[in-house]
Amino acid sequence: GVSHVLTLVLQELSLLCKRDVNGVGMLYDLLRSRWLQALLKIYECLQHYLGKRPAPVTLQARALTREVVELLREAPQSGEIKELRRLLRAPHLKAALLSAHDTVAQKDFEPTLPPLPDNIPENEEAMRIVCLVKNNQPLGATIKRHEITGDITVARVIHGGLADRSGLLYAGDKLVEVNGVPVEGLEPEQVINIL
Repeated sequence: GVSHVLTLVLQELSLLCKRDVNGVGMLYDLLRSRWLQALLKIYECLQHYLGKRPAPVTLQARALTREVVELLREAPQSGEIKELRRLLRAPHLKAALLSAHDTVAQKDFEPTLPPLPDNIPENEEAMRIVCLVKNNQPLGATIKRHEITGDITVARVIHGGLADRSGLLYAGDKLVEVNGVPVEGLEPEQVINIL
């Protein structure tokens, strides 16, 4: 792995150090440094771990925990069983840890989009379905009503904002639907509330 390559490089550099080539001593010291060695070991461990393609043992840890708590209720009540039941019923374990585990195990990270209709006419304007997950941050775009058509359009995309970083929205884009709600006939302020 990477450690083996580093060992070979160090051997080669040690020969050059003896010949006093400019900068080789500094490079040799850098490559021998403990922090770089530790960093490379961490990198190798991560690569090894990713190569295994780890998979969760269960997709429903919360449900399994509820079953275990029920089984423990029927078991003879020792101090250890009471402690285990108390731990498994704790809100931080159930709500935070197990919920996060199930989300990751089920790979339920992003919203699912509805399928595109099969019968879109050839002369139809190009339409894009855009999915932006805001996570309590502003969209980074302004909207307005087009003076002639009355359509709700993107007026401006703010540099560095979510819309700009995504590269999915452009000034002049017509909004047809936001979060599953058709925007035709709505005022820009109403659309902003949906966003």
